[in-house]
Amino acid sequence: MERAWQNRDAAYDGLFCFGVRTTGIFCRPSCPSQPKRENMEFFPTVSAAVGAGYRPCKRCQPELAHGTPPEWAARLLAQAAAAPDTRITAADLRALGITPERARRWFQQNYGLTFTAWCRGLRLSAAFTKIRRGEPLDDVILGHGFESHSGFREAFTRAFGQPPGRARAGDCLNVLLLDTPLGPMLAAAGAQGLCQLEFADRRGLERSYAGMRQRFDLPVIPGENPVLHQLREELRAYFAGQLREFTVPLDIRGTPFQERVWQALRQIPFGQTVSYQTVARQLDAPTANRAVASANGANRIYLLIPCHRVIAADGELSGYGGGVWRKRALLELEKTGRLPG
Repeated sequence: MERAWQNRDAAYDGLFCFGVRTTGIFCRPSCPSQPKRENMEFFPTVSAAVGAGYRPCKRCQPELAHGTPPEWAARLLAQAAAAPDTRITAADLRALGITPERARRWFQQNYGLTFTAWCRGLRLSAAFTKIRRGEPLDDVILGHGFESHSGFREAFTRAFGQPPGRARAGDCLNVLLLDTPLGPMLAAAGAQGLCQLEFADRRGLERSYAGMRQRFDLPVIPGENPVLHQLREELRAYFAGQLREFTVPLDIRGTPFQERVWQALRQIPFGQTVSYQTVARQLDAPTANRAVASANGANRIYLLIPCHRVIAADGELSGYGGGVWRKRALLELEKTGRLPG
């Protein structure tokens, strides 16, 4: 995919697309734009790019890579792109002479997601772009068509959870953007503890939060609580080289095997690394290397469940959801007490 993009090879149009984190758009391989490689991520489908919070490039129109859509679908695409923060209702569709069932079926067949899901991705794309850049939440709210915090909460919870009004004390998950030396992180916590901490530019962040909402069956609402306040202070000390062990309470939910792996990861001493094979042996499952690796990749509480301390058997740094460069930086921080550079 990288070679196809470097060559602007139109033969690959429709086979994959790439997103640009700094702009929040996704393009077809032949797009003449020239983003920096470190700002890019690749997606196998248009639906995957939209689901990760990207919107189509107006220049190369990657959503049309498989041909021109019918006139009525083209009108819907144009209307959704022109006003992504305006919800298009079933009544709006009928006023355009389009049944909601027809729109849902056509988008599902051609893009792998419903028209409602398509609009949802566009609606949050601009906000997610600024979140990825680490800009303050107030700037995100006021700079993307939201007149108030309540307006942003409504748009956010339409995508991620239940309406804010249904949340009661201790009956919701608060989500917060935290600045770190390695980039912004999105954290989520309820009354029982921290349940999510990921770098904001991680691929598929929206899907990850949707999965979190499904696991906890609670509204997800922007805001802070005592757990997130404690996390903020401990992260500051950790990145300053002054904290070796987090004490923030965790609310861990996964399969029984995943939870066993995550607990094993928490036992890896600060500043040390182990292999997947070592973790498997500790769990009395010496042949479960792949299952351990899968559980490691499913971890959604970075740093506090230190999946960055797990490396390949040959000593090489294996994949990391936050990027291998961050994994290297975290290991250097824990070894020397300071980040590289």
